[in-house]
Amino acid sequence: MDFLEPLRNLSAMISIAHHIPGRIRLKLNAGLAQLRQMEAFGIESAALGGALDALPGIRGVHLNKLARSITIEYDNESIPDHVWPDLLATQPSPEATALLNRLQNEYRRTLETTSRR
Repeated sequence: MDFLEPLRNLSAMISIAHHIPGRIRLKLNAGLAQLRQMEAFGIESAALGGALDALPGIRGVHLNKLARSITIEYDNESIPDHVWPDLLATQPSPEATALLNRLQNEYRRTLETTSRR
């Protein structure tokens, strides 16, 4: 399954609501119906959350479905602050691309683990 293309489609609906070094809050600029249909983008939300949690440098991931936001606490030495806006860009920087590739690998591992249960 190609993970990056659906994630790019989803990222077009995400904006940075608040960002300080080590903590970022992302806002989904879509209705609840679209949030529930995340799978339509080819992404399983539980596996994506697990993949984010497993990334080196991520300290915590907190999803608030009612507010349609996700807060990510991270080590800004492992993941530089400027990478986050790059992740939402249509042509991400080399650092953002490397992070996306790691996220894709963790996502696949998470899916494999949950499918074995």
